[in-house]
Amino acid sequence: MYGRLLNLASTALAEKELRHDSSTMWGEQYKQASAWKPCAEKTSTIHQRKHSKSSGFMLVSANGGLNQQRVARSCLQVCNAIVVAYLLNATLVLPKFLYSNVWKDLSQFGEIYQEDYFMNILKDEVNMVKELPFHLQSVDIEAIGSLITDADIRKEAKPTDFIETVLPLLQRNGIVHFLGFGNRLGFDPLPSELQRLRCKCNFHALKFVPKIQEVGSLLVRRLRKYDLALSELDEQLLGNFIPKNPSKLQQPSTARSKYLALHLRFEIDMVAYSLCEFGGGENERQELQAYRESHFPLLIERLKKTKLVSPAELRKLGRCPLTPEEAALVLSSLGFRRGAYIYLAGSDIYGGQSRMQPFTDLYPNLVTKEDLLMPHELAPFRNFSSQLAALDFIACATADVFTMTDSGSQLSSLVSGYRVYYGGGRAPTLRPNKKRLAAILSENATIKWKGFEERVRKMIKEDQRVRTRGFGRSIYRQPRSPECMCKGN
Repeated sequence: MYGRLLNLASTALAEKELRHDSSTMWGEQYKQASAWKPCAEKTSTIHQRKHSKSSGFMLVSANGGLNQQRVARSCLQVCNAIVVAYLLNATLVLPKFLYSNVWKDLSQFGEIYQEDYFMNILKDEVNMVKELPFHLQSVDIEAIGSLITDADIRKEAKPTDFIETVLPLLQRNGIVHFLGFGNRLGFDPLPSELQRLRCKCNFHALKFVPKIQEVGSLLVRRLRKYDLALSELDEQLLGNFIPKNPSKLQQPSTARSKYLALHLRFEIDMVAYSLCEFGGGENERQELQAYRESHFPLLIERLKKTKLVSPAELRKLGRCPLTPEEAALVLSSLGFRRGAYIYLAGSDIYGGQSRMQPFTDLYPNLVTKEDLLMPHELAPFRNFSSQLAALDFIACATADVFTMTDSGSQLSSLVSGYRVYYGGGRAPTLRPNKKRLAAILSENATIKWKGFEERVRKMIKEDQRVRTRGFGRSIYRQPRSPECMCKGN
């Protein structure tokens, strides 16, 4: 779709190589980013409830997202569950993750996160146990009316909704079960102590298990070609699995590699659900429709009752996932050189290698975890999409630059928030505005390369402005908030 622009990008990259130009996007664009520091765990205003009697036991079955999103979505639901348990003064049984035929992953909480560490960090705020007491394990929760589904709690619910709807059941029956616990708890209005608890859970209590940390450290070390831990992001995500000193095999003169991590959300589920078209003609339309009918029956039913928006209009509105071609054009317009080392999170791109060809023509140094890890190192994670996504999370969060192509992606949002919280103002995230980008790309037949560069750079820099979290916005993605971070001079 963008053959002319891709040719212009190729020429521009060749000229940059000759001039040895380097992009300014390797660093944060605004010095104010370093003024915000992590402090969710330091100045808690939460009143400890260890001395008070529990209202009963709270079970949570978290429903994940799709493929790479599951590790992020389950994380957010776990933190919401912590807040609800505190709100109800309930004893929380460690959450269970529901199995789905879409991502076919049996992973449970303790196979992704360190259970004892999680319980210990939050022990002053929420009572937790790993399993129900024996005398409650045989209770028919649905029969006694203590089964709570998303249909029982409105979307973006307030704390009072849980107190009015759930607390009476908990006090009467001694147990409630949130089945398919979605993100029903709204972000605002919410008391500051509950927001702080959310942040403490997300940024401090959830640590990947050693198996994931160890292989994640191998991934990062091979990306950087360097053994030292470099930042607080490394320490938080990898624990003790990055050496404190260079290895004997590391040559002192060897400079570490900078790398850019790209979360290109262009898997078939995203492409099909978007209802957009991507230049593949009738074969593509039939293939995506078959996928929708197989995997998204509720979407199919909804489409029968609503007026369809054309694919062209969807693209104009910024509702289509960025293609590999579009991602390559964005990176080249930002000045990243042809030799830039790029890590691709996930590797199951719709259309496969042929779809990625325009990208790799411009940026041949593209690698995935499958390229960097040996088969035996990846073997324990095969068939566990959540655990594979955790490796991608680590590689993206610790990158010199992180680029997301879909601002609605849970994984990308969580990574960007983690980089804000622990990045010290030195962990830039690049996030295209898809609506504005669509308008720029609509001129692909006439726009000059310099004009394209200027408009894309302006778009990216405006998104990078340092702002406090807006009302109703996710505190996981935008932690610059008094309840989560402290602002210095």
